Amino acid sequence: MHLPRRKLTRLLTTMLLPILLTLTLLSPLYVIYKPPALLIRYFQHRWPDTLWHVPLPRTKNLIALTIDDGPSPYTSEIRALLTAHRARATFFLIGAQIPGREDELRELVRSGNELANHAMRDEPSRALGDDELVEQVGVVQERIRAVYAAVGVAGPRGRWFRPGSGFFSARMRALLGRLGYRIVLGSVYPHDAQVKWWWVNARHVLSMVRPGSIVICHDRREWTVPMLRYVLPELKRRGYEVVTVSELVRAAEEGLST
Repeated sequence: MHLPRRKLTRLLTTMLLPILLTLTLLSPLYVIYKPPALLIRYFQHRWPDTLWHVPLPRTKNLIALTIDDGPSPYTSEIRALLTAHRARATFFLIGAQIPGREDELRELVRSGNELANHAMRDEPSRALGDDELVEQVGVVQERIRAVYAAVGVAGPRGRWFRPGSGFFSARMRALLGRLGYRIVLGSVYPHDAQVKWWWVNARHVLSMVRPGSIVICHDRREWTVPMLRYVLPELKRRGYEVVTVSELVRAAEEGLST
């Protein structure tokens, strides 16, 4: 028995409307979770003084790994994994967590990793006043400088800053620029600060990464080590070299000069 066309239309509308509404609500969340390359390119064009993704020559198969919120009791395990897979990373350090862990930071530097500034506390940097931000950045940078000095290694040419919670303002960009810092965000972020399933985070990274990517992940979480244990050998199998932010930027600059 066939339904009249009008009833069939009403039925289909009733069935499809919730689906369409759900997709409408979920689409922005999906874009935040897995931003398309076009959106990352727009961000880089809109805020060119902030690093999101670094265009590379075709011969360079590099990605930068960045690790926030260290040092922590997990940092030594992360360092061991990086060394085992001949990978290097930029560690964005929270200044309040440095005292008592300077030995581990020295080992990170000796292993070829890079230290960078993530302010003093795990809080939104955007909410800080100018004086407070300048003070925090200065204190953390001095602690980083002391680590490099103790190892007898020159610090990175660039001074990198990642704002707490990842949000910035025009005021922050201008202030940090005057202080000689460049904000580093990224193009691949598995939201591992909140998502606790390492296999979900690993699949996210591997599905999004491409040459020139800046990958964001987090120290101070027990699920980061198993995620890296899976991701690092797979990246190597795909032909990627995992490097610091400074190495990635330098490779791009060398490509422009040739």
